[in-house]
Amino acid sequence: MSEAPGQPIIRLRGVRKVYHREQTEVPVLDGIDLEIAENSFEALMGPSGSGKTTLLNLIAGIDRPSAGTIEVDGTEITRLSEGALATWRARHIGFIFQQYNLLPVLTAFQNVELPLLLTPLKSAERRQRVETALKIVSLGDRMDHYPRQLSGGQEQRVAIARAIVTDPTILVADEPTGDLDRKSAEEVLKLLELLQREFKKTIVMVTHDPQAAERAKIIRKLDKGSLAASA
Repeated sequence: MSEAPGQPIIRLRGVRKVYHREQTEVPVLDGIDLEIAENSFEALMGPSGSGKTTLLNLIAGIDRPSAGTIEVDGTEITRLSEGALATWRARHIGFIFQQYNLLPVLTAFQNVELPLLLTPLKSAERRQRVETALKIVSLGDRMDHYPRQLSGGQEQRVAIARAIVTDPTILVADEPTGDLDRKSAEEVLKLLELLQREFKKTIVMVTHDPQAAERAKIIRKLDKGSLAASA
């Protein structure tokens, strides 16, 4: 029996995004209305250039819409200043990327600790949080390993530990299994399911992979900047 959806935690109203190339306007998103419930796992699919990553970046506060409003967890982020938006992002959003984005000169522990260095937490509190995050992703025994000493799947799990170490409200994942073999991809998808189910994270994932998308509770399809009905 599936859980009843929670209250909407993400609300987009009339969101448009237009990029400018010299004198030409390039519309990417056209009047997006979207609600995503808290503690849901949603997948965004669509052909290249359909606006998936742009929509993810808008939800995460990395980019700003050309028109429309975006409200996340009660905050209308379209109204925030750049400084306030950066603070809000650090507190509420965890990022998972296709390329892992780990620093090769830092150990797994140090990579996961990075977001906490911007917080007032003391060293002992940071250590406890990092150790907990690495245990959640089943890498408690790899804390002192460098990225080059890890498999691709392990690197992505370190990246997920870094995304959850601040206990964010929402996880945004852009092609998180895109560089992984099927076995490693399966481990990462199971981990995302665990984070949604046990830790009540809201997850929005962009993916080209139908097998990855099937793990989400809701699949949304973008085409030419417009949302199709959810599945």
